[in-house]
Amino acid sequence: MKDEITDKRKKVIADLILRSDFYIPMKCKEIAILLDIPKEQRNELQEILNALVKDGVIGVSKAGKYGKPDNTAVTGKFISNRRGFGFVEVEGRKNDIFIPEKNIGGAFHGDKVRVTITKEAKKGKRTEGKIISVLEHGIKQLVGTFEKNKSFGFVIPDNTSIGMDIFIPAGSDAHAENEDKVVVELVNYGAGNRNPEGRIVENLGNIHTPGTDITALLRAYNIPVEFPGEVKEQVAKEIPDYVKKGQLKGRRDFRNLKIVTVDGDDTKDFDDAISLSFEDAVYSLGVHIADVTQYVTEKSPLDKQAYKRGTSVYLPDRVVPMLPYELSNGICSLNEGQDRLTLSCLMKFDEKGKLIDHEICESVINVSHRMTYNQIQAIYDGDKDLLSQYEDCEELITLSEKLSKILFKRRMKRGSIEFNFPEPKILLNEDGTVRDICLRHRNDATQMIEEFMLAANETVAEDFYWRQIPFLYRTHGEPDSDKIDELKRLTGNFGYALKPSHESIQPMDIQKLLKFFEEKEENPLISEMTLRSMKRAEYGPKCIGHFGLAAKYYCHFTSPIRRYPDLQIHRIIKETLHGKMSDKRSLHFEKLMPEAGRHCSETERKADELEREGKKLKCCEYMEGHLGEEFTGRISGITSWGIYVELENSIEGMVSVTSLKGCYTYDERHYQMVSEVGNRSYHFGQEVRVKVVNSDPVMRTIDFEMADQMKGTKKHGRKENTK
Repeated sequence: MKDEITDKRKKVIADLILRSDFYIPMKCKEIAILLDIPKEQRNELQEILNALVKDGVIGVSKAGKYGKPDNTAVTGKFISNRRGFGFVEVEGRKNDIFIPEKNIGGAFHGDKVRVTITKEAKKGKRTEGKIISVLEHGIKQLVGTFEKNKSFGFVIPDNTSIGMDIFIPAGSDAHAENEDKVVVELVNYGAGNRNPEGRIVENLGNIHTPGTDITALLRAYNIPVEFPGEVKEQVAKEIPDYVKKGQLKGRRDFRNLKIVTVDGDDTKDFDDAISLSFEDAVYSLGVHIADVTQYVTEKSPLDKQAYKRGTSVYLPDRVVPMLPYELSNGICSLNEGQDRLTLSCLMKFDEKGKLIDHEICESVINVSHRMTYNQIQAIYDGDKDLLSQYEDCEELITLSEKLSKILFKRRMKRGSIEFNFPEPKILLNEDGTVRDICLRHRNDATQMIEEFMLAANETVAEDFYWRQIPFLYRTHGEPDSDKIDELKRLTGNFGYALKPSHESIQPMDIQKLLKFFEEKEENPLISEMTLRSMKRAEYGPKCIGHFGLAAKYYCHFTSPIRRYPDLQIHRIIKETLHGKMSDKRSLHFEKLMPEAGRHCSETERKADELEREGKKLKCCEYMEGHLGEEFTGRISGITSWGIYVELENSIEGMVSVTSLKGCYTYDERHYQMVSEVGNRSYHFGQEVRVKVVNSDPVMRTIDFEMADQMKGTKKHGRKENTK
């Protein structure tokens, strides 16, 4: 009887809010006064309002006023989860809105939706909501693996967030076979328990054919590989393969200087070179950058395509360049022994590394030698035979080590943060299969080039900041206070009190923290969690500084072949040098920079994510060939559901808690997995021996078991690749 009365009251309140012409959004107290509900019954009214909100019948605003769901709903992007629930990302809202499975309302992963809040966040729980309408489908096509039945088939999406297979009716499979990677166009998005339906529009090849996996990744991320016809036409008509004499007018001629490029052994495009001398206690460093804008003019087909791509993408088996080969590896690449047009940042430093003078100018250079990091490092280490091959550049090479160490020391002194995460180097066979995975080690030579490029980027950014000309900066804001509080709690568990030296956290505080844990077992955990507490660097028109580098002024100037932001600011620099930065042009760039910054930040994030997925995929492919083998690794993460172990080659897998013998509990405070019977425990940084039991390239997961809990397992060592 009570439930029946409550239902009637719900209907009365719902009718008032949803159907009454005179009703305007009100708070609970105002509704009570309107309906003449006595004070002693207002708790019941509040319960009814809460129930109606939870059911998604009505909505409540941030001010606590109740109204129609449409009036109180917010718009966002739906992110689904294979387990049925999902989240809605709302721009400007700090945290996502959790959507229980029953409240998804037929939304598909990536859809633009309207969502009403059903439960506000409290006591560590997320805000919950209900999707009331789908405004726009975000995904029109997707990539997956085809499974064929007699008269129909299914496509299993590569995107692991999509929990339902795509039904492919007879006649819509484009003659695809089992285990083909395909692109499927969605015809409908399903409803209730019905699967979405689609038709295959492109067959990328069999999943076991080398290269198909990376091709599928590129299609899934909608990365353009081929250049459109109008770009090819412009390249054919306008792009020369040599520097013409008429292009040298007004440029500084540095072809008589000893200039070298220093890159990786397998680098094909060279967009930066250095020159260096020392006289009268002053280092004269020249950072010479390819003058790409000489050939990529504003609003041309080349420029529009470069802007669309935003960046080059580097994958294990290929590079998808921002610019066509004729530019990236040809006329814009600072190839040895060839005249090339450049923008030069000429800097003078005293013996303590302080910048005392600088000049930015258009120039022409001719690279004396193309050198590699390994060659430079060998010379630093005393390889006299190798040094004799580059005898004409001996002074440059010798001075480069000295100046880079001076600049590094100065940067550390101001508080710059250095993360030292090892990167996997994926070595492929000729057929594209993985031969080995080893670590890519940084050395003094890579550090040298990094210091010189950082110096140029800071110098250019500060120069144009004080010119008060519209510019595109590389910025990195201070970490959010709540993330720093989480980091404080974590470091406190390991005996380190993170105490900011100022009102807010400073780069030096982070630097000291990382230094404290540098040689400790917890170092991987602390470094990873510290990195997660940082904001992501991005591009924008405001010079707010770079927290991670402890730099007041910073931009990206040194890689215009592979990054559009660098190309864009080159255009601004050149117009300024030529005296063409009129009020009209200044206004043009002022309007352009905010959107350019947002777009370039977005394309960078997409490329980073794609590159990470490519590495994960190849790591899984590699470990498929090592099932049943044992490896040595260190515990890199512990959760209530399992233990993450990182191998010596940086490949990471998980030991499920269900595979551990005996009963284990997760000690959250000390980040340990502890046996409830006996004294066995696992903790961060601990060296362990694991056995590979499964590797799934589709899910990008690798499963381990603890080898020290198994008997009779054949053990295999691991040969470290030194090539």
